[in-house]
Amino acid sequence: MVVSVESEDIRVTKLLDAQDKAVELFDAITDRGLIRAGAQEKQVSDEIRDLASEMFGTTKFWHKRIVRSGINTLQPYRENPPNRTIADDDIVFCDFGPIFEQWEADFGRTFVLGDDPVKRRLRDGLPTVFDAGRAYFEAHPDITGEQLYAAVVELAQQSGWEFGGAIAGHLVGEFPHEKIAGAEIGSYIAPGSDQPMRRLDHSGRVCHWILEIHLVDRSRDIGGFHEELLDLGH
Repeated sequence: MVVSVESEDIRVTKLLDAQDKAVELFDAITDRGLIRAGAQEKQVSDEIRDLASEMFGTTKFWHKRIVRSGINTLQPYRENPPNRTIADDDIVFCDFGPIFEQWEADFGRTFVLGDDPVKRRLRDGLPTVFDAGRAYFEAHPDITGEQLYAAVVELAQQSGWEFGGAIAGHLVGEFPHEKIAGAEIGSYIAPGSDQPMRRLDHSGRVCHWILEIHLVDRSRDIGGFHEELLDLGH
């Protein structure tokens, strides 16, 4: 089955609308000062969950809600480090997958408390590496997931950081989107993902992608995270 152009236009509109709402949510996180010293990571996660409900009526998140601070920012998505209290000069990242009207968003940003120049440089470098990864994707029409992953790892190193994730992104769509189990490596931007990223899925729909950048400095026990739509919204 091939999806009509009209249906694909609707999908694109819905995915972009979901991301716009995620941007609003993260702006509100900053405006309300939810990322603060003395609060525990789980406490902040629950407050963001409640804020999403207040703002948009969102009650579902398609993946676990992540707030990580300090040394926990070294840990990739699949890990579950101990709940930590945010300190005065911490670096903190949030990774949330809210569902807006059955459409998935996946959005991540990094916050710095205090004036530490290295932490600020890491935070400010994340969108630069993201933009470079997007530019590489755009410049290579037949690129595969494993090729983009390799490019992003190299871009991170060129920027003076280590890439901290086993993947650099994944498919995104309607909830619940197609299962991306470990055996379905083609659903990820990761080593072993050897299909062209620009393709149709099993239902004949255009594949749309999230790009996620996880940069770390293991010598300082810090990391940062930046995530949003790769092929839409710019």
